[in-house]
Amino acid sequence: MAVAPASERIAEIVTRLRLAHPDAQCALHHTNPFQLLCATILSAQCTDERVNTVTPVLFARYPTPEAMAAADRAELEGIIRSTGFFRNKAQSLQEASAAICERFGGEVPRAMDDLLSLRGVARKTANVVRGVCFGLAEGVVVDTHVKRLSRKLGLVDGTTPEKIEKELMALLPQGDWIHISHLLIFHGRRVCNARKPLCGQCSLAELCPSATL
Repeated sequence: MAVAPASERIAEIVTRLRLAHPDAQCALHHTNPFQLLCATILSAQCTDERVNTVTPVLFARYPTPEAMAAADRAELEGIIRSTGFFRNKAQSLQEASAAICERFGGEVPRAMDDLLSLRGVARKTANVVRGVCFGLAEGVVVDTHVKRLSRKLGLVDGTTPEKIEKELMALLPQGDWIHISHLLIFHGRRVCNARKPLCGQCSLAELCPSATL
């Protein structure tokens, strides 16, 4: 399906996504930056829904970086076991929490370099925390949904999260950098399913080179 260049379609795509998903927001339940940092670490290779079933118990037991750093490792692993890779994730949670206490006064840092210095935190996790908790639009979160939909929509050519992030940042106004990820994630879950995309029900179909109508 032939469509206009991405630069000519992007504004309308964002407008239609906002209309289709006015409730789009971070799907990981949290009440503060520390909780979101932990939830995002747990979300690696795991669904947000599964993480949200684990974190109420996790945060009730270890509500602060101090408590998480001092946790009994076996107990912590037992709580997060169902998220997968639980031993590595438990180590990341504890070492990141210890670093937050030792180097950042017990508060999750805002600076990208500081966040990236924490165990278990890569650029995606840092962008999530900075965008959602601190309103810092200095990057685009690229998860599996964002990667898949941005390519299906013909918005990017890159195949790695790093390249896709740079292309989306060049394509979108900075004011859309935070919200675009939530919009694409919601659209991917509700409409553009990887196995069976609902092109006939998609408000973006006429703007999408991958649509089959």
